[in-house]
Order: sequence, then structure tokens, then C-alpha cells
Amino acid sequence: MLTETILEEDGWQALDLEALAETAACATLRHLGLDPQGYEIAVLGCDDARIAVLNADFRGKPVPTNVLSWPAWDLAPESPGSAPDMVPSGTAEAPEPLGDIAIALQTCLAEAKAAEKRPSDHVTHLVVHGVLHLLGYDHIRDPDATLMESLERSILGKLGIADPYSMQEGPLRPDNGQD
Repeated sequence: MLTETILEEDGWQALDLEALAETAACATLRHLGLDPQGYEIAVLGCDDARIAVLNADFRGKPVPTNVLSWPAWDLAPESPGSAPDMVPSGTAEAPEPLGDIAIALQTCLAEAKAAEKRPSDHVTHLVVHGVLHLLGYDHIRDPDATLMESLERSILGKLGIADPYSMQEGPLRPDNGQD
């Protein structure tokens, strides 16, 4: 398996975070031409209190957020809107770690409800978003955000999930400045 999911919040079991994370992560890597068998990602399913602590510790923002990511590699491109560097290749026998993702249940459920979206679709989007961060994509510069959102739309479309940005503003976007 590509993802190792750790559940600190029992509510994640009802959403089957393990299956959602595996599907989203594999779809993201395949879309980018990477073999999921050669990589590994740790996914933490936590609550808002835990992610607020992580957000404070790593970003200096002591508030809950929807998703955080910690890439194993700095793959960010120098030129705005360019694809990141390629991640080192791994094998099924020796998978390359891509990094870690944490996702907060209460924030995700509240965002999905506010946007009138299925929680599983919103969680899948956030995992795709987090995996793209692990692969060097970002949304700080406008051209980079355009590229990242385009990839998210394509990957989610292949999974049968509607464009998450079509009618979405503000706090539901993973790029709300908190990931």
C-alpha cells in the first residue's frame, strides 16, 4: 500500500479514511506518471485540537486547519507555474518516503456541510491536495496555484468528483493559507 493511515480520531472510521487516502494518493501519483508501488505516505487522521497543535508547532498558527503536509523532499520549482522537480524513484521492495499528511475530521466535516458536498469527496480532495504538496506543488504564487488547482480538477474528475473550485470561495479551499 502507498499510504499508512494512523487514526487518532475514531470518527474517521465512519468515513473510511484509510480507503479514501489510498485511492486519492494513488490517483495523484498515477496522474503524474509515478508508480504508487514505489512510494509511501503517512496519513494522520486527527481531530481539530491535534491539528491546531501541529499547525502551531510547524507554522506558528495555533488554529485548526483542514490539512497539513510535510514533504520529505524540497521539489519546489524556481520559476512560477513550472512543474516541480521529480521525486526520487523508489521500488516496491524499497519505497521512497514522500512525506506526511495530517487531516482534521471536524474541520473537514464542517467544510463539506457548508459547501453541501459529500464528506468523502471533500476529504478525497484534501488528500489529493496534500499529496501534491508532498510532490513540490504549491499555491503561494498565482501561476503555481493555477497549475496545482488544474491538477486537482483533473485528478478528481478521473475519480468522478466534481470540480471543487467551481462554486467555492474562502474557507473551503485547501489553499486558505493554513496548509
